[in-house]
Amino acid sequence: MAKVLEVKGLSKQYKKGVYASHNVSFDIDEGEIFALIGPNGAGKTTTIRMIATLLQSTEGDATVAGYSINDNPNKVRECITYLPDEAGAYKTMTGTQYLKFMAGIFAPDKATANEYVKNATEMCGLGDRLSDKIGSYSRGMIRKLLLSRAVMSRPKLAILDEPTSGLDIINALEIRRMIKELAQKYGMSFLLSSHNMLEIEFVSDRVGIIAKGHLLEVGKPNELKVKHGVGNLEEVFERVVKDSEASDIA
Repeated sequence: MAKVLEVKGLSKQYKKGVYASHNVSFDIDEGEIFALIGPNGAGKTTTIRMIATLLQSTEGDATVAGYSINDNPNKVRECITYLPDEAGAYKTMTGTQYLKFMAGIFAPDKATANEYVKNATEMCGLGDRLSDKIGSYSRGMIRKLLLSRAVMSRPKLAILDEPTSGLDIINALEIRRMIKELAQKYGMSFLLSSHNMLEIEFVSDRVGIIAKGHLLEVGKPNELKVKHGVGNLEEVFERVVKDSEASDIA
């Protein structure tokens, strides 16, 4: 299976000897959903932003569909989409106006823009509410709109930071199902960051656990639970992070 993303020794050093992310390496296959999890300040967002070409790496490299984030960042941007946790939409626009506006920015021509809008309209499931102003939407509706906008072009890699943050159970489930369907139906690959371990177990094919800038463990959720002799991913996370802290002390 083709590798959509290959991360090799990726590091970000903000001052001498202080790394936000250090020597991180992993890969993502076509159609795979990979989650990067860790405590606050662990280096998740720094790593994601380097892959999304929003931060320049200090060391190492990553390739998306064969393009280097260091040597060909513009080509990488053509292959990815990035939806940060704090993303918002223009509240004075209707849902349809917003989708058309964003499609006009990213599509190379009008026909492609129309196709993007059609894709997003079908995906978000908002129906007649797309005619209403976004300011009247619930948080769940806005998140569905934003996710649909982010993947309207069917990118090779979608990078989503806390995709269901602040959503109720029903809306969070719908977003997770959207992600799984996109991976299965279109072969899209996903790089997720989330603090919700239930979400990670539900949606992810593999996970990477990061702490203090170091990627400590990579594997399938069920395999990691067996390896560490625990019943859920939260306990895997706790054990891996605590073992890492203990080794630092030792």
